[in-house]
Amino acid sequence: MDAFEYNSNPGRVVFGSATLKNLPEEVAHLNLSAPLVLSTPHQVLQADLVKELLNNNAAGVFSEATMHTPTHITKKGIQYAKANGADSVISIGGGSTIGLRKAISFRMGIPHICIPMTYAGSEMTPILGETVDGIKKTRSDPRILPGTVIYDADLTMTLPWAISLSSPT
Repeated sequence: MDAFEYNSNPGRVVFGSATLKNLPEEVAHLNLSAPLVLSTPHQVLQADLVKELLNNNAAGVFSEATMHTPTHITKKGIQYAKANGADSVISIGGGSTIGLRKAISFRMGIPHICIPMTYAGSEMTPILGETVDGIKKTRSDPRILPGTVIYDADLTMTLPWAISLSSPT
């Protein structure tokens, strides 16, 4: 018999329809008080909804997430987080926003909650892919994993039906 080690990924998963409404309890569960909400420029309305769900008790909305997580955007997000007293980050969206969440929380050492709106799966991996001076680099670290992932099936209803049908189950 071959010996092996297994490390389970820590974290909490909240899954179902309309589970986004549980966000305030998840923020309280993690003992957070000033999360920074992240999105892409096209998903600002969803980020504003998250902020409203928290009764506007957020450090703000940073909506500059972009594909491949360029480090200059990460630095800008960190500056925004620090200037607004963020103690955590919440991402809502797809892979671009999830990547920025990973980069900011990892570099700042703060907790994070992920609300995916696509089927990317990146939210459950300890891998951060980012672009440094035009070159894509990756790193893996368990601290990249989120404290909580909220899967609200209703949020995926805006995806084109062809994407939903072709996603792995």
